[in-house]
Amino acid sequence: MALAKLDVVVLDCPDPLALAGFYAEVLGGTVEENEDWVDLKLADGQALAFQAAPGYVPPRWPAPDASQQFHLDLTVDDLDAAEKGVLALGARPLDTEDRSRSFRVYADPAGHPFCLCAG
Repeated sequence: MALAKLDVVVLDCPDPLALAGFYAEVLGGTVEENEDWVDLKLADGQALAFQAAPGYVPPRWPAPDASQQFHLDLTVDDLDAAEKGVLALGARPLDTEDRSRSFRVYADPAGHPFCLCAG
């Protein structure tokens, strides 16, 4: 028997509204703004949340001496089209050279790593 149910994944960042807007463009959904907290409600019932973190320092990837802590895997139908889209929205490539793989790694505008994965 489970002790808990996962509610939401929360990303620390310097500008919660801006980062929620980035992910809303990538994933769709509705942005709901509070004071230092922003929710992104997705059509399938899932959610991401974003909170202001004073002094936020993005993870380094790859960094053998520092953990990335977590990353998001986002399934897409077309890796090339999705890549063009996220780069136009402000993502930056971290590990995209090997085009034979079924995934590519990027950083969102606040520096969190995420993967586009062929679905």
